[in-house]
This record gives sequence, structure tokens and C-alpha cells, in this order.
Amino acid sequence: MQPTLVAVAHGSRDPRALPAVQALLERIRELRPCLDVRLGHIELNRPLLADTLRRAPGPAVLVPLLLGRGYHVKRDLPAAAARHADARVAAPLGPHPLLVEALCERLLEAGWSPDTHTAVVLAAAGSRDPDAADDTRRTAALLSERLGGTAVVPAYASAAAPSVPDAVRTLAARGHHRVAVASYFTAPGRFAAQSAAAATGPAAAPLGDHPALARLVLRRYDQALAARHARTPLELATA
Repeated sequence: MQPTLVAVAHGSRDPRALPAVQALLERIRELRPCLDVRLGHIELNRPLLADTLRRAPGPAVLVPLLLGRGYHVKRDLPAAAARHADARVAAPLGPHPLLVEALCERLLEAGWSPDTHTAVVLAAAGSRDPDAADDTRRTAALLSERLGGTAVVPAYASAAAPSVPDAVRTLAARGHHRVAVASYFTAPGRFAAQSAAAATGPAAAPLGDHPALARLVLRRYDQALAARHARTPLELATA
């Protein structure tokens, strides 16, 4: 029996967040119909991760629906896995080219074009962990390359600088008057909405159930299974 894939979402008070995550899980199930895919939240929404793990039959792989290395990935998830009979933690989703694919397509859906929008702010949640900031900067660099060299500046909704509004203002002072915001969030929520409101150009939707995100969740699951002995979840984040 394959280990259960437990997708771990942060949780949000925004009523749109849970349906968005559930839609992503449906895409994952469509890609791999025989795999047991379940959802657990760190906080705010049910089912909570502890309840999901308690009900999971046999071994499990926790795949964070989180985009970088922060406190939840380094502390909360390993602690939750340690309380289960047989569980391991996969790497966070980012940085990865599949995320960049999803970010690019969400920008195009919002109306971004290289002819009229000369800069992009990559809006992330933010963390005090320097590894999380490094992951966001790497994603911004990958997105810039994907967009043909368009300036992409990482910015944050909390806990780190620059803030999204500050990044937009800085780019405007440099002559970029139609700044797009790429939403580096897996689901709608307060941070995503605040970040989008700061845009002076198109504001992309969160990643949601983008097909590339579903493929990436499965890739992280497979990597965790293949790395039982040699590599840690944090090392896998660079794979």
C-alpha cells in the first residue's frame, strides 16, 4: 500500500481558501487515482493536521502546501510527523520551475503583457526565517527569467521587508508605473487580497488548483519516498 499523501495547508479565515485547496486536491487525485490523498490544516480550518494523521491508515507523507522554508516546515510539521507511527515530511513546494510556470500563467490570465507592464512584484506571505526569504528571492529570479528579463522584485505581506506597497512605490519611483503583482500564495486569504490591492497594473490570482501545482505536490511526495535514507526535507527543497 502506498503511503497516504497528506497535503498540509496553513488554514485561513477567508471562506474561499478551503474550496481552493480542495480543488487542488481533486486535481491531484485525478492525476493519481489510486493514491489516498487527504488534507490537514496547521490551524484555523478543519480537518486539523493532527486529526488527519490520527485517521490515516499506515504510513503517510506530509506535503506542505507552503512555498518556502519557514517555521512550519522546519518545526511544526516534523513535530507532527514524529507523533505518527510512520510519517515523513516532504520539502516545501518552492522554489521550483513548476511554481514559476503557474505564476507566469496566472499573470497572463490577469492581463499581464511584456509590452505594457515593465515590472512585477512577487508578493509572498513573509517570514523571519532567512531561508524563507532566500527561497522567495530564488523564485523571483526564476520568474524574471521566465518573463524574458522583466524586473521581478520579491516583497512580503508580513514579517519581512519590503512590504508589497513599498516595493510598488519603489518601482514607480524608478519609472515603472504599471506594476503587476504575482500572487505567491496557494489559496485566497487576507495577505493575498492586501497584496493584490497594492498593484498599479494586473493583480494575479493565487496559485489555487493550477495543474502545475498539482504535479509539483506529487513530485514532492515522490521525492520524499525516494529519499528515506539520504536527504532531509530541507535538502529536498533545492531539488
